[in-house]
Amino acid sequence: PPQYEDLVCFKDIKPGAPHHYLVVPVEHLGNCKTLKTEHIPLVKRMMEVGKAVLQRNDVSDLSDIRMGFHWPPFCSIAHLHLHVLAPASQLGFLSRLYYKINSYWFIT
Repeated sequence: PPQYEDLVCFKDIKPGAPHHYLVVPVEHLGNCKTLKTEHIPLVKRMMEVGKAVLQRNDVSDLSDIRMGFHWPPFCSIAHLHLHVLAPASQLGFLSRLYYKINSYWFIT
């Protein structure tokens, strides 16, 4: 998988959209609840990497994407990982629930 200094990106094993990647910091961070203001640059870089990976995989419409974190206890692994999905308009029924904007289990 491509690596960007302190970040790794790979395909989700259970994709919720035609393009579904996870951007993961190499350094262990528990989950999005453990994030503090000093992590803002890291999260911004995670999003930049997510967009770059989508563009490299021929996703041209970056307005039709969804990125976010699952809020504990709704995350299956205790290591911070950003979901990057595209096109958001092609999310299936369950994926629209799992990756629902402004829900109490998924934060963008």
